Amino acid sequence: MSPSRRQFLTLTAAAVTVAACSPPDNNSPATSASGPVPDKPAEAVTLNVLDVAGNLQLTQPMIDDFVAKNSGVIERVTYTKATAPELVGKIKAQQAANRVDIDLVLTGVDGLAAGIDQQLWVDLLPAYASRLSGMNNYLAGAAAMQKLAGNAGVTVTYYPSGPLIEYLPAKVPDPPKNAQDLLAYAKANPGAVQYARPSNSGPGRTFLMGLPYLLGDTDPKDPVNGWAKTWDYLRQLGESITLYPSSTSETMKNLANGSAKIIASTTGWDINPRVLGTVPKEAQVGTLDGFHWVADAHYAVVPKGVSTDKQAAVLNLLASMLTPEQQAKAYDKGYFFPGPAVDGVTIEMAPPESQQAIKDYGRPEYPQLIANNPIEVPLDASALVKAFDRWDREVGGSKVKK
Repeated sequence: MSPSRRQFLTLTAAAVTVAACSPPDNNSPATSASGPVPDKPAEAVTLNVLDVAGNLQLTQPMIDDFVAKNSGVIERVTYTKATAPELVGKIKAQQAANRVDIDLVLTGVDGLAAGIDQQLWVDLLPAYASRLSGMNNYLAGAAAMQKLAGNAGVTVTYYPSGPLIEYLPAKVPDPPKNAQDLLAYAKANPGAVQYARPSNSGPGRTFLMGLPYLLGDTDPKDPVNGWAKTWDYLRQLGESITLYPSSTSETMKNLANGSAKIIASTTGWDINPRVLGTVPKEAQVGTLDGFHWVADAHYAVVPKGVSTDKQAAVLNLLASMLTPEQQAKAYDKGYFFPGPAVDGVTIEMAPPESQQAIKDYGRPEYPQLIANNPIEVPLDASALVKAFDRWDREVGGSKVKK
């Protein structure tokens, strides 16, 4: 067994399960969706999918393939996108009006957590776990991430994530080696260090949750009572940060145009923007002393109020998405590298364009970095919401680019 697998298994045993959302009561806007979910819808449905995590880049080919082969289940799919902070407001407004027209949400930990906190999601598990047999084949790290979803969500993609720092060697020939070096660099170069608002950015969120390990805080899983060093560090770093972009893609563009010299990154955000040409190919990444990976995943959740016929269609779709054949498409062009949530899915199974992208823009050091550094699960839903709120209030909310 490899070191990374042992670490994953340890994580699986230690992950914190979020309390399940309460089912809707008789006054809930979800009453029209009550009752058992059939094996298939009575007739083909139109499925409205909202993506707040960039997940469609990985999964839309899986969804489109299912629809093409199962016209009796899903007639067509509509796709819309929004930011994670917009998610709760959209869903709550529809539920309050008793008119939910978003049937499936693809979200990261941020939107998942916010929805669990507000009790917005249908409990798909454990009631329908038998229909999702692919969940039995999760990578141990993906299984650990599934614990964070409680009964509400289903993990569809997974990666070790970060936090990494990214820079152009020509502009940063001697990159920081530890957190204090990064702070000193930021103070000497005001505005040169950037990370996006954590509640709307995978790298920003991973940087936030990775700092307690880098700084040796008392409890990396308790942002309220265990992050004294982290909050102090973030405030000091913030004195040299002129703005916090509202999205990760903005930090990538700023790195490319030179307005930022060092940004927070992850494996996927390192590879994919270089594949797309947003960031120069010669960009490099690094870790800071004391580095722990903080894993990330994307989830499928169903809002309360969705009809049981549409829930049936979603369950059929998810069962297909969790097969190795479909999971291989998650390699994409490195966006969530590696990407698959289930075991045994190799790059050789991926589409040719994915294989070529990883060959040309992947990093040979990633396998060793993954194998030789601890991999942690993120904060649970409640703690993550508290961390986001405190960051907005005390660190960077007033400097977020609108």
